Amino acid sequence: MQQIQQPSKWIGAAIVVTALGAVALYQFRPRPVAVAASTPAIQAVTALGRLEPKGEVIQLAANTPGSRIAELRVKLGDRVQKGQIIAVLDTHDRAAAALEQAQRTVGIAQAKLVQVEAGAKRGEITAQQATIDRTEVQLREDVAAKDATIAKLEAEVRNAELEFQRHEFLEKQGAISTSLRDSKRLTLDVTRQQLSEAKANRRQAAETIAKQVKEAEATLDRIAEVRPVDVQAAQAEVKSAIASVQQAQAELNLTVIRAPRDGQILKIHTWEGELVDSKNGIVSIGQTNVMYAVAEVYETDLPKVRIGQTATLTSVSGGTLKQTLKGTVDEIGLEVAKKDVLNTDPAASIDARVVEVKVRLNPEDSRIVAGLTNMNVQVAIDLQ
Repeated sequence: MQQIQQPSKWIGAAIVVTALGAVALYQFRPRPVAVAASTPAIQAVTALGRLEPKGEVIQLAANTPGSRIAELRVKLGDRVQKGQIIAVLDTHDRAAAALEQAQRTVGIAQAKLVQVEAGAKRGEITAQQATIDRTEVQLREDVAAKDATIAKLEAEVRNAELEFQRHEFLEKQGAISTSLRDSKRLTLDVTRQQLSEAKANRRQAAETIAKQVKEAEATLDRIAEVRPVDVQAAQAEVKSAIASVQQAQAELNLTVIRAPRDGQILKIHTWEGELVDSKNGIVSIGQTNVMYAVAEVYETDLPKVRIGQTATLTSVSGGTLKQTLKGTVDEIGLEVAKKDVLNTDPAASIDARVVEVKVRLNPEDSRIVAGLTNMNVQVAIDLQ
């Protein structure tokens, strides 16, 4: 029995030693180094956007409210140059007539100024001098006639005094009656009264005619003199008339609607005979020879965007654009606002904060989308 049990003990010991060795090898074996999973780098910033011409779309309107289009001189799709007439309002003829009247008023005012600066005409001065001479002659003649009348009456007074004195003496002697003496006294009184009246008439006539002479001389001085105050008044009238012309010209200019810059007629909002559309104006104009994509980039992505980065444009799902367009970031907005371009993704936030980034399309791509203003596009700005 003992011979059989001795080998069993050695076998058990060998098993234990083997197991302990295996555990030690497992604990002290080289452990593999853990490698972190790398995330792929972001290659582009994507955003929804819309196509628009360079400088945006202009709604060309009239400055005069309630105006009606008398003449429309463009068609849809026409290319126009800066200053070209787009439309003429129905108030044009009335404004043109007002300008013509104002110009005539300037001519009249200028002629009056020349007349004032030159003084009175030689004929006017001569005529006024003749009036003075004629009045002075009349004064001398009138005074001479009145003096003759006075001299005659003075002689009659002296004669009447002598007659009265003689008849008064005879009456005292009883040679004549008292009534005869009284009649001579009455004749003397009447003659003296006539003399007084004649002297008063002479004085009044002389004063009246002398006054007329002075007035005529004052008129002559006035028309012969060029007074600075008269010149200034005439100059003020000229300036006022010129200001009226400038105002009338400005009002006439408002009746002619011109293109503010080169571009293409994208849409006509008001036709001949219609009142100007108060909301959209007369026409929409855009510089479609250079097209832009206005991308609404999330404000969180904005730090990654730089001017000069290239961008790729594709059509939004269901869009008409089949090609892929290329462009360059040309302008980065300075204002954060809500999204404006409608996102077709129902999971997207409509209240997301975005900044407008303008991508200038390459010339050949601008020609492709020149007629697709306001079309929605998907913009991918390359960050490489």
